[in-house]
Amino acid sequence: MSQNDSRKPRVLLLFGGRSSEHPVSCVTAAGVLEAIDRDKYEVVPVGITREGTWTLVEQDVTGWSLTAGSKPEISASEEVLRLTGEPGSHELLASGSSHEVRSLGDIDLVFPLLHGPFGEDGSLQGMLEMVDVPYVGSGIAASAIGMDKHFMKVVFEAAGFEVGPYAVITDKQWERDRSAALESLSGLEYPLFVKPARAGSSVGISKVDSPETLEAAIEAARIHDPKVVVEQGITGREIECGVLEGRGHFAPRASMPGEIVVEDHGHTFYDFDAKYVDGAAVQLSCPAVLSDEATAEIRNLAARAFDAVNAEGLSRVDFFYTDEGKWIINEINTMPGFTPSSMYPQMWAQTGIGYADLIDELIYLGLNRKTGLR
Repeated sequence: MSQNDSRKPRVLLLFGGRSSEHPVSCVTAAGVLEAIDRDKYEVVPVGITREGTWTLVEQDVTGWSLTAGSKPEISASEEVLRLTGEPGSHELLASGSSHEVRSLGDIDLVFPLLHGPFGEDGSLQGMLEMVDVPYVGSGIAASAIGMDKHFMKVVFEAAGFEVGPYAVITDKQWERDRSAALESLSGLEYPLFVKPARAGSSVGISKVDSPETLEAAIEAARIHDPKVVVEQGITGREIECGVLEGRGHFAPRASMPGEIVVEDHGHTFYDFDAKYVDGAAVQLSCPAVLSDEATAEIRNLAARAFDAVNAEGLSRVDFFYTDEGKWIINEINTMPGFTPSSMYPQMWAQTGIGYADLIDELIYLGLNRKTGLR
C-alpha cells in the first residue's frame, strides 16, 4: 500500500488449514476477528479446508469454540480463492464452477493464524514470499525450524542452550529396523514423552512410563508425523515467555513469564484436552511466581532463543525450571495459541500490551517488513 493511499489496510485473516490443529486455528481466528480494530483495518476472513482449498468465510464466529462435542471446521464453498502478487499489488481472486474469475480487491497483509504443518512450518510463508505478499510472523527458515522439534533442538544446542536428553526416529529407521530404532532409545530414562516431530497443541503426544507401551506410543505419534521425537521427562516447573519482535532494528521484547500447572483431573501432562477442553485441568499462572533474578534470566533467554532461530513477529518460548535453578529450553512456537485466554496474550497483558493492541502491533510489524531476503 503506497504512502499516498488513504484507505484502510486490507488484512487477509487466514485460518483452518490441513493440519490436525485445524480446529485450534479456527478458535484463534474467532478471537482475533472479534478484537481487531475495524476502524483501522478492513478484514477479509479466509478459511483453508483440510484439503487445502481457500474459501471466503462469514464473519459470524460466535459459535466457534473447542469443547468435547464441538470443533469448528472450514467447509468448501462454490468459489475457490487464490492470491496473486506483483510489486505494489497483491490481488485476491475468486473463481467458481463456471471458471469465471472475479477480483476481491487488493490485500495489503496476510495474518496467518495457522497452527501445525502446511501453515506454521514455512510452507505457507514460502508461498507468500513467492507472490511478494507481506505477512505477520516468522519467515520460511524460522518457521520450519520452530515446527520441527528435532532441528529446533539442534539449533538451540548450537546456540548454547541446555536441551533435555532426546532421540529421533525417522520413518526410514522405523520401517527398516524397528528393533534398532527402539534400541536407540535405551539411553533415555523413563518417563518418556513421545511426540510427532512436526505437530503442536500436544496432538499425538503420549507419556510413557515403561517399555511395554513405548512401541504403541510411537505408532500413535506416527499417525500425525512419520518422524518422531522421544524426550526424557524433566522434573521442573513449566515456565513460558512471550517474545515480540522489536520495531526497526531494535532488539526483541520479552513478556513477563507465565507458568503452567496441570491439576489432577485425569491428566498426567499438558495434553490437548487439558489445553483446550477441560478448563479445570490446568492453571495458567501469570505472571509466574519467580524471583526478580529468575524473571530477568528467562526473559533474556527467551529473547536469545527468538534470535537463535531468526524469528520475526511473535513467538512463545517454553522452558523447564529445575529445583537447582537451571533453565532447560523445551521449544519455541512461532505461531502460539492466540485466543484471548491463551498464554501468549495473557503474558503480554501482564506486561502492558492488551489483546487488541497486540494484534495492532503485529500488523504494524508485518506491514513494515519487506518480503524476500532480509
